[in-house]
Amino acid sequence: MIVGIGVDLVDVPRFEQHLERTPRLLPRLFSTAERKLKPRSLAARYAAKEALIKALGGSDGVHWTDIEITSEASGRPVFSLGGETAATVAERGITALHLSMSHDAGLATAYVIAESHSGAGAPASSIPPLREDDA
Repeated sequence: MIVGIGVDLVDVPRFEQHLERTPRLLPRLFSTAERKLKPRSLAARYAAKEALIKALGGSDGVHWTDIEITSEASGRPVFSLGGETAATVAERGITALHLSMSHDAGLATAYVIAESHSGAGAPASSIPPLREDDA
């Protein structure tokens, strides 16, 4: 059952200007691995994190650096959650997160669907894996 959806759109040049003016944003928003990416990819990941917060219904218990976007071997983007954010997602009964991201023509977008088995507190068998540094 779908329990939440979220979408976000980011103006890539404007986002890049914010990062240049405020360098401390990088470590506040992104994991060490993500910080190595190009601005358009960072903008898409920022949109994904914002869309996740919207799909969860708010930011209580969610921390930016607990959310990392990685890729499966196929290239499909997936959330890798850690810390309090992983616990919050599990507590809300969310068993699967679906993510789509794109960037083109100076814009980056992301769409997230949060799913749960019917009923609150469902088992968390499909929750994205914890990052190694949180295991």
